[in-house]
Amino acid sequence: MKILVINCGSSSLKFQLIESDNGEVLGKGLCDRIGIDGSFISFAKGEGDKVKKEASIKDHSDAIKLVLETLTDPTGGVISSLDEIGAVGHRVVHGGEKFKSAVLVNEEVLKAIEECNDLAPLHNPANLIGIRACMELMPNVPMSAVFDTAFHQTMPEEAYLYGIPYEYYRKYKIRRYGFHGTSHDFVSHRCAKLMNKPYEDLKIIVCHLGNGASISAVKNGKCIDTSMGLTPLEGLIMGTRSGDLDPAIVEFLCNKENIDFHQVLNILNKKSGVYGLSDDLSSDFRDLEDGYNKKDPNAIRAVDAFCYRVVKYVGSYVAAMNGVDAICFTAGIGENTAFVREKILEHFGYLGLYLDKEANKKRGEDTLISTSDSKVKAYIIPTNEELEIATQTLKLL
Repeated sequence: MKILVINCGSSSLKFQLIESDNGEVLGKGLCDRIGIDGSFISFAKGEGDKVKKEASIKDHSDAIKLVLETLTDPTGGVISSLDEIGAVGHRVVHGGEKFKSAVLVNEEVLKAIEECNDLAPLHNPANLIGIRACMELMPNVPMSAVFDTAFHQTMPEEAYLYGIPYEYYRKYKIRRYGFHGTSHDFVSHRCAKLMNKPYEDLKIIVCHLGNGASISAVKNGKCIDTSMGLTPLEGLIMGTRSGDLDPAIVEFLCNKENIDFHQVLNILNKKSGVYGLSDDLSSDFRDLEDGYNKKDPNAIRAVDAFCYRVVKYVGSYVAAMNGVDAICFTAGIGENTAFVREKILEHFGYLGLYLDKEANKKRGEDTLISTSDSKVKAYIIPTNEELEIATQTLKLL
């Protein structure tokens, strides 16, 4: 069965057409700058080169139409008709407490997703537009919603509650939700396969390190804690997000800089993280690695703080699970930046985990990077959120 995977961001739409029988990517692309001047679509057949084409994309409905036209284009497409698409899997950022797993979409589900809009105001409305556009253009094709938050819904109360009056949880469901769930799900299951051990018997820590970054603790097949919170702003220092900080800093900056709460949130989301710590050098670890090797103090400051925060979270999750069997690195930085993995793992010799520096040179492929005599294993495992969405969609059918 051919499954179309749709991932709507606030101003972008990523898509892949996947053959579910073997996981082959038949075509993939991106609609970017939706609703902004200079919008375009890029598309590639299979593993071929991407072809970029400028297009007027006013909204996500336009983007969906353009995606379907591209896939069925007689000269450049990969299918002859929309009838070849057996299902569509949609990434939805926030499912709140309503959704603990992927679901087939109906009007009741759409209403429940809409009720979570306050928790993800930039993403959930865009996700809904994408779903409704597909339902209109492909009315007889099953649609699934796969939630970033669902994998983390197994967290116990002591892990997801904040130390604020309980009435705010009761009234507004203010709690830790976590994100990147499809990635943490895919990588932790893949780790168990690589170890050739039952998923339910393992304690796994997944480090999803990219421009957005999060860590999860997976014990006996269930997520018991994760670093992101009510929103993706909590947790690790990220590309441009601050991660954990004293909440009183918000009021302090408002008063000192004579700015309002929304301006401070913009700073914490878009001007902080390694970008802010590097004194606006870069949020891209390729630039930071170059600066680090040149002994640029701005790059060194940002990288050291990033790695230290990862180490703190990994160490706390080892304690929370009373041990760990494997630590996995995934996403852009986790898969490709060897010196960051080395700086993190050098802190875990006390666990009997020792880095194989030669293996650690690998990029973007399943690789055991701990030595053969290590008691705890360390892996590079490329994430594949689109395949995970397709897999979960197929299970629903």
